[in-house]
Amino acid sequence: MKIGVYVCECGINISATVNVPEVVERIKTLPNVESSRYSKYICSDSGQELIRKDIRELNLDRVVVASCSPRMHEPTFRGVVEEEGMNPYCLEMVNIREHVSWVHSDKERATEKAIKLISGAVARAQFLEPLERKEVSVIPKSLVIGGGIAGIQAALEIAIDGFQVYLVDRNPSIGGRMAQLDKTFPTLDCSACILAPKMVDAARHPNIELLTYSEIEKVDGYIGNFKVTVKKKPRYVDIEKCVGCGLCAEACRLKGRVLNEFDENLSKRSAIYIPFPQAVPFVYTIDPERCNMLKFGKCGDELLCVGACEQNAINFDQKEELVELDVGTIVVATGFDNFDPSSELKYGYKENASVITGMEFERIVNAAGPTEGHLEINGKEPENVVFIQCVGSRDKEGHEYCSRVCCMYTAKQAHMVRDKYPDSKIAVYFTDVRAFGKGFEEFYNRVKDEDVEYRRRELDDPIQVVGNEGGVIVKAEGHPDIHADLVVLATGLVPRKDNKELARKLNISLSADGFLLEAHPKLRPLDTFTDGIFIAGCCQSPKDIPDTVAQASGAAVRAAAPLAQGKAQVEAITATINDDLCSGCRICEKLCAYSALEFSSDDKIMKINDVLCKGCGSCAAACPTGAIKMKHYSNKQVLAQIGGILAK
Repeated sequence: MKIGVYVCECGINISATVNVPEVVERIKTLPNVESSRYSKYICSDSGQELIRKDIRELNLDRVVVASCSPRMHEPTFRGVVEEEGMNPYCLEMVNIREHVSWVHSDKERATEKAIKLISGAVARAQFLEPLERKEVSVIPKSLVIGGGIAGIQAALEIAIDGFQVYLVDRNPSIGGRMAQLDKTFPTLDCSACILAPKMVDAARHPNIELLTYSEIEKVDGYIGNFKVTVKKKPRYVDIEKCVGCGLCAEACRLKGRVLNEFDENLSKRSAIYIPFPQAVPFVYTIDPERCNMLKFGKCGDELLCVGACEQNAINFDQKEELVELDVGTIVVATGFDNFDPSSELKYGYKENASVITGMEFERIVNAAGPTEGHLEINGKEPENVVFIQCVGSRDKEGHEYCSRVCCMYTAKQAHMVRDKYPDSKIAVYFTDVRAFGKGFEEFYNRVKDEDVEYRRRELDDPIQVVGNEGGVIVKAEGHPDIHADLVVLATGLVPRKDNKELARKLNISLSADGFLLEAHPKLRPLDTFTDGIFIAGCCQSPKDIPDTVAQASGAAVRAAAPLAQGKAQVEAITATINDDLCSGCRICEKLCAYSALEFSSDDKIMKINDVLCKGCGSCAAACPTGAIKMKHYSNKQVLAQIGGILAK
């Protein structure tokens, strides 16, 4: 057995706290160590070549690299040894940056700890066994969940690459939150003018199949071979016959009596409706929660909508339908919810008509909105307008993160008020203005120059909106009170309420704040821990439209790569089951976060799907009979590592 050990100084990241030359000299004395060297940057080309050269010239059997996090660099060094004909699982890594140099200040003790950790790795390396990665075939189709701008962009990118895409959205139309906006910052482009052509492109692309008014019911399988069950909700309107003429909505007995959620409940619609003028597909849907026929089995003496429809498109006999899809990869782009400020009593939201949210403002000023773009509060045009930022964001008792878009959409909305009402007084209460994007700072400065008063306050400073005759009074510590006709709350972006359920169906994880969790925030920001499933847009974290589109394009590339290759490699470090020892107690089945374990009713024992298994070890730790073992983490290997650390 010949082992090569390579220690990285990482500039001064490691060498400032660890005496690397001393470590190398001490490690040379260990059994089976053929080569012990160090490099300024072992991950650099010269450092990698040092390892390659030794493998060739010294005929090394095993390699130990002591550097920074294996999560960051293990794939790199596996590739290095594999290029020289060594099995990549004959590599062992030691993290002496995060585990040693970054957590210690005493150089002597840090050096000693590094020596012990590397000694353990050398002892373990002697028992490493070659493993073979498994390859699976990939179905050349993809599924995109969510039809907002992120989902549309991802679907188009994959479709342009020549692959079939299923674009699923739970709403009657694609478009998402962006469809509700009036203008976009900092260019003030019409939101619908940007989005609508994309929506039409997605609907017309021959490689994209729209599944609107549909939800993901179940996801089984693994990368390359996902089996997805989609629930198509009945529209009670034949999508092939409907021409969107609107005669049915005009005839509906509930015309103008059903709250319109697309307009943030600021307008009313019929029980049969199209969500917004640019909807795709442009067909009507009957709301089962509001329609008298669907709720009570009767709607007056006759069905007025049926009589009005010249295309005979209305069909109350439609049923829910389950569709089975076989796809190779999945992109999740389910977006976000807006923070509901009604729980924050200090703002007076819902108690006073003068207090609205930023999204409600967008609908009011939109030409296609409930007031056809006319901003009128309590029967008059506002003369004093106040914007309050960080509502539902940067709150240590709630959502501690910054929602990123609020500062800039407040600036945009303040500009829109100034543009419509030049003589109005406008004030913005802010904590910090975060104008981080291209052209953002310039736009912010432009708005300030338009006589918009920015009033700074600390996050913990109390602010209160109190009702007053004809409007409200805004009270903030350190500032004079403002008598306002309109208060706009810059509400933050929060995780969707169904994120937890969706994550369970997809076998992916949530971060502490409730958004979908990426595999690595820097190196794998588009991947999840489940191979073949990728995330894009605000389902991962709050972001603006340009960042959302960029991430969606990136996720599409990641999702299309396995489709193009036709096969995917699966990690070799998995659990294995000794059939003779398994008692079929099924304890492990409940613990597996990846649904990789399944009980065989024929053999009365557990079976492992090694494609789904991520090698986390939970099952092996819990198995009462010791039937489950971990490849690459056998008892012999782990005990040898412990012995190497403890040896004097």
